[in-house]
Amino acid sequence: MPIHYGLENAQSLLGIVVILLICWGLSENKRRFPVFLAMGAIGLQVVLILALFAIPQSHVMLGGIANGMTSLSAATDQGMQFVFGYMGGGAQPYQVVNEGALFVFALRVLPLILVISALSALLWHIGVLKIIIRGFGYAFEKLIGLGGATSLGVASGIFVGNVESLIIIKGYLDKLTRSELFVLVVVGMANVAGSTMVAYVLILQHVLPNAAGHILAAAIVSAPAGVLLARIIVPDLMNHKIEKLDYDSALKYDSAIDAVSKGTVDGMMVAVNIAAILIVMVALAALTNMILSVIPPIGGQPVTIERALGVAFTPLAWLIGVPWNEAAKGGEILGIKMVLTEFVAFLKLAAIPVAEMTPRTRILLTYATCGFANIGSVGITVAGFGALMPDRRPEIMTLIWKALAAAFLATCLSAAIVGALPNAVYGL
Repeated sequence: MPIHYGLENAQSLLGIVVILLICWGLSENKRRFPVFLAMGAIGLQVVLILALFAIPQSHVMLGGIANGMTSLSAATDQGMQFVFGYMGGGAQPYQVVNEGALFVFALRVLPLILVISALSALLWHIGVLKIIIRGFGYAFEKLIGLGGATSLGVASGIFVGNVESLIIIKGYLDKLTRSELFVLVVVGMANVAGSTMVAYVLILQHVLPNAAGHILAAAIVSAPAGVLLARIIVPDLMNHKIEKLDYDSALKYDSAIDAVSKGTVDGMMVAVNIAAILIVMVALAALTNMILSVIPPIGGQPVTIERALGVAFTPLAWLIGVPWNEAAKGGEILGIKMVLTEFVAFLKLAAIPVAEMTPRTRILLTYATCGFANIGSVGITVAGFGALMPDRRPEIMTLIWKALAAAFLATCLSAAIVGALPNAVYGL
């Protein structure tokens, strides 16, 4: 494939440097910048991205992943139609004049979370997911120097979510250093649970080619990015003894049926929480816009929270590689992700017509948005970590806002690394 490297790629390189400098400015020990970890983590991200998009025949694997996600969505639709009939997407009893109105978020996206959660629990029980997580855990241990328990927690967070990953390493929680605890909090907020990945693909598939591949890549590469930024801000102790990797886990099921049942219940809790948070956050945003409506229009347009967030995050959007003429729109997506959750941000991104945003910008914003780093997740993270580590809850409270900043910047770092690679890697 022809390789072209231009100013937009150099722009993303500048973004990588600036993000690292921002985290160094927040560091608890500015004399201990992890140079080798930075090279290893960024190198690992580059290798993972190239493996998914640039290696010959990689498109076959990504096509298989996309087909698998499509099959999961179709199977979920069958279940929804059985329970809800035409409201779940079945044959309509009335003449339909607006096909778009048939897409109801609560009935078409959230049910996927139930199915994926149940399937993940089943795959964990039969050992398939354990093998995958062990592979990633071993790679993180050897390539970026994480301790055994921490590497296993980081790897499992990619697939089962941040709180569930703590259950997997429950026996080691009392041995974690402050730095290791911070790594797990940051990576947990920088990642997205496997149960929500397919939902994001469903939202973006009509405006983002190869949406499944990009969502999968974003979920994986955010882990080393989160580790790197966490270690910059809270460096590990000198001469800290690294625990040996041990795959014994407190997460167990009695049988396959038990795994499916408990996975479904866990998925239901996640789906209900997402629905509740979306209702409240969108309502609060609408209320804020009503209050802001008393301000006279600026530039012929009303003042809204979306415009304000767009202005605040425009420089960051530019730094990850978004052209300046699209940076305000990109900044709005980043701001919405931070304040109103990534689900709202993905919905906003999907609502932007294909002709109004370049494919490269949409790809970069997908990576920057794909993470749990938002204000609403702070309470969820503190509650989840605090329940499993009650003695360290005060310490978690002192770290949480730094963790939010690090996790948010970790997804932006992933986007900048994607932008720094030649556009031909992604077929652009």
